[in-house]
Amino acid sequence: MKSSVSEKEKQQKQKIPYLNRELSWLDFNIRVLEEAFEKENPIFERLRFLAITASNLDEFFMVRVAGVMEQVRSKINAPDLSGLTPQELLNRLREKISRFMEKQYSCYNRSILPVLKNKGFVFADPEELNAEQREYVEQYFARTLFPVLTPLAVDRSRPFPMLSNKSQNIAVRLEDENGEPCFAVVQVPGIVPRFLEIPTQEGSGAERTFFLLEQVITLMLPQLFELHTIKASCPFRLTRNSDLEIDEEAEDLMVEVQKSIKKRQRGRPVRLELAQKCDPDIREFLTEMLKMNDKDIYELPGPLDLTFLSKFAGLPGYESLCFKPIVPVSPPADFWGCSDIFEAIRERDRMVHHPYESFDCVTEFVRRAAEDDKVLAIKQTLYRVSGHSPIVAALIKAAEAGKQVTVLVELKARFDEENNILWAKKLEAAGCHVVYGLAGLKTHCKILLVVRQDEDGIRRYLHMGTGNYNDSTAKAYTDIGMFTCREPFGSDASSLFNVLTGYSLPPEYNKFIVAPHGMRTFFEERIRRETENARRGLPSGITAKVNSLVDANIISLLYEASQAGVPIQLIVRGICCLIPGLPGVSETITVRSIVGQLLEHSRIFCFENGGEKHIFMGSADWMPRNLDRRVELVFPIEDEGLKQRAFSILELMLSDNVNARIMQPDTSYAHIDHRGKASVNCQSKFSVLAQQAVCALEEQDLAKPLQPLYTIEEAQKK
Repeated sequence: MKSSVSEKEKQQKQKIPYLNRELSWLDFNIRVLEEAFEKENPIFERLRFLAITASNLDEFFMVRVAGVMEQVRSKINAPDLSGLTPQELLNRLREKISRFMEKQYSCYNRSILPVLKNKGFVFADPEELNAEQREYVEQYFARTLFPVLTPLAVDRSRPFPMLSNKSQNIAVRLEDENGEPCFAVVQVPGIVPRFLEIPTQEGSGAERTFFLLEQVITLMLPQLFELHTIKASCPFRLTRNSDLEIDEEAEDLMVEVQKSIKKRQRGRPVRLELAQKCDPDIREFLTEMLKMNDKDIYELPGPLDLTFLSKFAGLPGYESLCFKPIVPVSPPADFWGCSDIFEAIRERDRMVHHPYESFDCVTEFVRRAAEDDKVLAIKQTLYRVSGHSPIVAALIKAAEAGKQVTVLVELKARFDEENNILWAKKLEAAGCHVVYGLAGLKTHCKILLVVRQDEDGIRRYLHMGTGNYNDSTAKAYTDIGMFTCREPFGSDASSLFNVLTGYSLPPEYNKFIVAPHGMRTFFEERIRRETENARRGLPSGITAKVNSLVDANIISLLYEASQAGVPIQLIVRGICCLIPGLPGVSETITVRSIVGQLLEHSRIFCFENGGEKHIFMGSADWMPRNLDRRVELVFPIEDEGLKQRAFSILELMLSDNVNARIMQPDTSYAHIDHRGKASVNCQSKFSVLAQQAVCALEEQDLAKPLQPLYTIEEAQKK
């Protein structure tokens, strides 16, 4: 009976309008690329956006495209929710990616390089070098590069080398002294800066001239192959399947993850990038050696691996070519005048909005807890942390001071596994209890619990957030955190950690909504309630801000709510499989994507609830992995002042007409036409509001009458 019901549900899902998630993700990367084309953006920021699209595309190939290829290889022919079979999807992806990469290099060559030249920055071509420049390059090669390069011949006795994932290489076609053809590979070292500044030609109009590392090596190839004649060369770059397969039943999970990380460098090739006009014999050689499908080879009219542009955009002294930095206020207005963070949290719940308000209040919370003699225990989840994390340093200090410190480190955080293993070992060495989560589930929730012996008894202080405990990304990601010591929240936090670290059954939580047990049901029931309220003529509405909307059940319920007349406003930064504005299906649904100076990362959920609005925040997107295969936390905002602030945050984002694009019924995205209207950039506005709030508090402090150190009576006694 159960199988027939699930089959029926599956058929229902397949009937709803549903955009394939991979195609939707490519649409998101196109929106990022549009920012690189945007002439009003400072040129170094355009470079960064272009670099982000390249980095994004690398990860997309390593994980998503690789996954589709594996499905095709396994002869899976079942269509997905969008109606595409794996082979059909792969064909669509190859076509769309080819067009996308053409746009990337059009942006680089036609849009960005001319502006850079106008600003005095030139990337020189080898044939343009004058004698002084060539001598400089030759000296750099002899002094720095030659000692680290290892030319690898490929012949009967020396097989084609194992090339690491994303490494850049140069393939060389040679002839020996007998005229016999042969091939070799030279790896471009990743430990050396990708671009070299060389002397600028007088009268060229340029202020600074740069030469790419692979161009240096290509120019100096004769010194690497003195006994051969170089007939042709071509830079190439390989992308491999890097989606880790981890045996979570292994005896030692850390060892298993470390093994899998090594395999990542040897995964099956999924993309080969070549310089345009590659020598045909070299192309044939690489295709044969790497066993590449011709459809997965991309010839590019410019430097391979555009991620280097982010480093170039970091050249010091050119702040005028970047966005005006968003400087976090510290302390945030909600902690203004609070000398004791624990006392402040006892007074009322506190909210911080990053990066407009400094993440320092979170690190300070952990640091104070580590130093406070009244603190008995600290428990925290860590998903992604920075390389020099002050939070981890504070946890180590707390453990060394004899406090009970329990840290759940998620070893399976994709592409952060090595960093997390490093921190896990350091935490364990300091005496922390380190656990790695539950088998089969990633622990993605963001929560920090401090147990303190107050004068009136044991009290639990909490920080919960929408983003990682990462002081580096907190400067560029928009996230929200809440501090509270309310007993129902504290009780829930203890229960959650008991589930994560022990054998406790998932409890009935007082306030928390926790995945995978209960969160899906919670959201589905909330959407159904709004649908029912609309049918009964009661106030209804749903506003949600997520990074991705993929889950078919949620989408189906949102369509049903729309058909009942529920106004639904969605802010979805990345993947959105729901299609808005379809007659009779999703007419009351709007979807907007905000792509700007900062990466939108916070998750907020607001339900009209018959006129008594409820608002929630947390770590979960509306994706099957978040609702069913991860430990996630969503929590209510109950303090009236903070609720109003949360509502206003959503309202300001919905009014953005600079960074926002609206998804159309044909799944394309369009900028908002704000001709005749004031421009609203929500990210800039949030920064201004944070600054204004602190300025107002400073003025209040200055307006207060000076308080004497002593009363007259006290002074007379002294």
